[in-house]
Amino acid sequence: MSTRFPTINPNSPHFFFTIFSICLCLTPIITNSRTIRTITSSSHLSDDSSTTYLWPLPSEFTSGNETLTVNPNLSISGSGNGGNSVIVRDAFARYKSIIFKHVGRSKFKFSDLDYDVGKVNVIVHSSDEELQLGVDESYTLLIAKSNGLSIIGEVTIEANTVYGALRGLETFSQLCGFDYGTKTVQIYKAPWFIKDKPRFAFRGLLLDTSRHYYPIEIIKQIIESMSYAKLNVLHWHIIDEQSFPLEVPAYPKLWKGAYTKWERYTVEDASEIVNFAKMRGINVMAEIDVPGHAESWGTGYPDLWPSSSCREPLDVSKNFTFEVLSGILQDMRDIFPFELFHLGGDEVNTDCWKYTPHVKQWLKERNMTEKDAYQYFVIKGQEIAISKNWIPVNWEETFNTFAEKLNPKTVVHNWLGPGVCPKAVAQGFKCIYSNQGVWYLDHLDVQWDGFYDAEPLEGITDSTEQKLVIGGEVCMWSETADPSNVQQTIWPRAAAAAERLWTSKEAAPISNTSETALTRLQYFRCLLTRRGVQASPVTNFYARSPPSGPGSCYDQ
Repeated sequence: MSTRFPTINPNSPHFFFTIFSICLCLTPIITNSRTIRTITSSSHLSDDSSTTYLWPLPSEFTSGNETLTVNPNLSISGSGNGGNSVIVRDAFARYKSIIFKHVGRSKFKFSDLDYDVGKVNVIVHSSDEELQLGVDESYTLLIAKSNGLSIIGEVTIEANTVYGALRGLETFSQLCGFDYGTKTVQIYKAPWFIKDKPRFAFRGLLLDTSRHYYPIEIIKQIIESMSYAKLNVLHWHIIDEQSFPLEVPAYPKLWKGAYTKWERYTVEDASEIVNFAKMRGINVMAEIDVPGHAESWGTGYPDLWPSSSCREPLDVSKNFTFEVLSGILQDMRDIFPFELFHLGGDEVNTDCWKYTPHVKQWLKERNMTEKDAYQYFVIKGQEIAISKNWIPVNWEETFNTFAEKLNPKTVVHNWLGPGVCPKAVAQGFKCIYSNQGVWYLDHLDVQWDGFYDAEPLEGITDSTEQKLVIGGEVCMWSETADPSNVQQTIWPRAAAAAERLWTSKEAAPISNTSETALTRLQYFRCLLTRRGVQASPVTNFYARSPPSGPGSCYDQ
């Protein structure tokens, strides 16, 4: 009997996928030309063959029942226009240090030739490293054992962009487990074929650095941990009424509003955070919340207050207020390349405008109510931001109050409850989902399944309108969080939302909450702790609470 194979173009982006499929067909009839030691695994990864220990779950994948050993001298080979990018090579070095963190002297004597996997071949088709909303993060990952006649003797990650390659490397790292019996790194359930892409373009985490200050090293740790769950936007809520920690060169007295002179961010600090995040495929969306939540601005410039006894919202009647806002946005434009900029606009109590004589007079002269002035401030802020090539994001109160006046480019950020995104997209606005009832991390009584069961597209059936929901975001407000407990508050519940944002509903239906999702999330929490992330137990009633007694990490 003869077997006919299709004609294969080696330059095709699907070349390796075709070869992989052929090799799977040949596996039963090919004898390995070298001796491979059979290794009995004792790792948790192989305890349950029915569970795939990946988080977030890939969109499409197949696996087998082989165990492969990984060479501690694992190398990378880059090809395509972007395969040798610094972003890719730095990521490989990071993941290699994670994968081989516990490798010791094996009781078996191995040579390099005795390992099944010795190289990661990364193919990136584009050299473009611009990181903006909607950048292609798709990838394919192939893992198969070299068996003599097969041309595949390595891991292959193929992506259109370097950021897709980063997501593929994260998945690969999760497939590698250290076996304590043999002291080798192994890949279980091989061969693997994974074809993956995110469900939503915007997968965010808000970090509030006004209520409590976070040193840049802590922010970097949070960004690093975000990459493990494939989150891709840090919403940096830098400033609020309590403190103004950021340096603004155009108005250098603004950061007098910081808690102390030691709790500040320089321009260089902010740029360092942005660059650190980019290397992990994460954008930084900055927020300057106006006109409310801004009392701290007046510590350096008291003229921004309506009066010394009534300090917010910012004084709508003065040109100086908008000059300062413009100066801030101009300086921040040089730091934050992401196209989205958050202008807040929530929880504006206009009583100060109503009872401050000169503001009251200003309103009277223009025949404006306080509500009109709120609209005026928000729209003027949007105009300034757009003039500096920002796309404005505003909290939902702006949409709820004067939707017809918002710039059509506005991204509406939901937080008060369900039902806002359906209304926003019906009017043609884009929307970010952050329903406080399920995706606010400071709500410690919302358990992991509340985060997992949330659906950003709830109530939206029209396919065109569904595309206007660009994604969602979990929010880490910091009234009761600081560097001592922030990671325990974020993780692992943020990971539950991360899978909802990354994985298709078909691959990870809400109905599997109490089935495989919990088992996988418990494993992912332990993976985070192994990587140095202070993630809390999954199943405790209150988030960030310690274990109630002795037990395995995988059962908490």
